[in-house]
Amino acid sequence: MTVKTTADAPKKKLNPWLKFALELGPLVIFFVANSRAGLFWGTGCFMAATAVSLAVSWFLIRRLPIMPLVTGVVVLIFGGLTLYLQDELFIKLKPTIVNTLFAGALFAGLFFGKSLLAVVFEAAFDLTPEGWRKLTWRWAFFFVFLAVLNEVIWRNFSTDFWVAFKVWGTMPLTFLFALLQVPLLTRYDAKTSAQ
Repeated sequence: MTVKTTADAPKKKLNPWLKFALELGPLVIFFVANSRAGLFWGTGCFMAATAVSLAVSWFLIRRLPIMPLVTGVVVLIFGGLTLYLQDELFIKLKPTIVNTLFAGALFAGLFFGKSLLAVVFEAAFDLTPEGWRKLTWRWAFFFVFLAVLNEVIWRNFSTDFWVAFKVWGTMPLTFLFALLQVPLLTRYDAKTSAQ
């Protein structure tokens, strides 16, 4: 007789559309609030929407995915500094810091011979070790690109342009980059490679 533990139980998953809404929703709220009431109101609304998004994820699946959790913590810290000090620099640095953290974690994992993407996306993709390694390198460099791009945008354009780009530029770029990885996912599929 076997006893099933909670560790053996399958992890609950969010509906992909709900997951997308929970990730994009706070950014859209940030954009709308910024355009109507300015960056500080937008930042406050962004912080609140991020907290609600994390709470809904926790309520539905009883865990917090690592990337939204890290992003949420940085939003709350840097958003709080932005509001407390009334200095927009902190919220503008948030994407640079988050993307640098993600890139650094991926590079560190590769240095130690681990693909952290395999840990995060193991249930979604079944890749060969070489496939995970290549995918991890690509995403690490993409996060570096996003960090540098954020620095270029906020330093050279208006705050409104930066907010709009954060919502309507970064998300489509990330989606496009993810789509461009499909050939790699197909080529290094573990089931196909085993045949």
